[in-house]
Amino acid sequence: MGVDTVKRFDRIVAILIQLQSKRIVKAQELADRFQVSLRTVYRDIRTLEASGVPIVSEAGVGYSIMEGYRLPPVMFTREEAGSFVAAEKLMQQFTDKSLGAHHKSAMFKIKSVLRGREKDWVSALEAQVRINSAQELFNENLPDALEILFESIAEKRQVALEYKSLREEEPTRRNIEPVGLFHENNHWYVLGYCHFRQDYRQFRTDRMVNIRRASEPFRLEHGTLDEYRKACKDVPTTKVRVLVDKMVARYLQGERKNYGFVSEKTMGKEVELTFMTRDIVHTFPRWYLTFGDFAKIVEPEGLKKRVRELLKQAEARL
Repeated sequence: MGVDTVKRFDRIVAILIQLQSKRIVKAQELADRFQVSLRTVYRDIRTLEASGVPIVSEAGVGYSIMEGYRLPPVMFTREEAGSFVAAEKLMQQFTDKSLGAHHKSAMFKIKSVLRGREKDWVSALEAQVRINSAQELFNENLPDALEILFESIAEKRQVALEYKSLREEEPTRRNIEPVGLFHENNHWYVLGYCHFRQDYRQFRTDRMVNIRRASEPFRLEHGTLDEYRKACKDVPTTKVRVLVDKMVARYLQGERKNYGFVSEKTMGKEVELTFMTRDIVHTFPRWYLTFGDFAKIVEPEGLKKRVRELLKQAEARL
């Protein structure tokens, strides 16, 4: 059996698994995943059909497997089994207690179908892998916040929040229609339509004081999370250039992407960092102050003025 034949066999099996994992799978999804042409995808689908797999296809929609058709569990490779360990540790640290418990239950089911040596492989790794979260991601009194938000998005039902923003002393009550969730800068955020503000807002999960399922369905049709996130990124930006001590600049590499980093240029013992940032009033100047004793602002003048204001405010509080 030639190498190309083996690759095609592996791809066809993987396509079958993907078809079982979703209700509808588009041909373009398969082409993108396996980096093949649509023509190749169509040929592989015909091969599955010829082997007796009942595939339903609809032009412009995608492929699905006839309801009720299932294959026995597919055995996992050692590397796939090892990836479950990382997934389990991440779930324990980066999701709420409720989803973590569901994932733990699912992991027992997955481990039950592993072969003996794969089980030993997983057990050896589990005791030696630790992942710690840098921040508290959820209010400890809300063990099922993510689970409720997941349900809301899937079932298109509102959730009722008590939310404490930085600008308000007391939590405010609001009903929102969650569009999507994302993890960024060590925090979980939900983007949703807020009926209290009558606009789309982002809410950090650690600032939620209370959350509960609401009976009201969504009143609006929403786009995708990526569409709204792209719209947020299209707001006007300001060019910022700072000179940073070379020894200090290396420690900023993990954070700078969060502040609109564009490029860097070494200039002797300093590094010139260029940013296109959306906020030189609050976010960027406060970040700059964390390393400002080893840096110099080249431009803009407005940023220099804002940093001086923050330093005066800090000095007044000493």
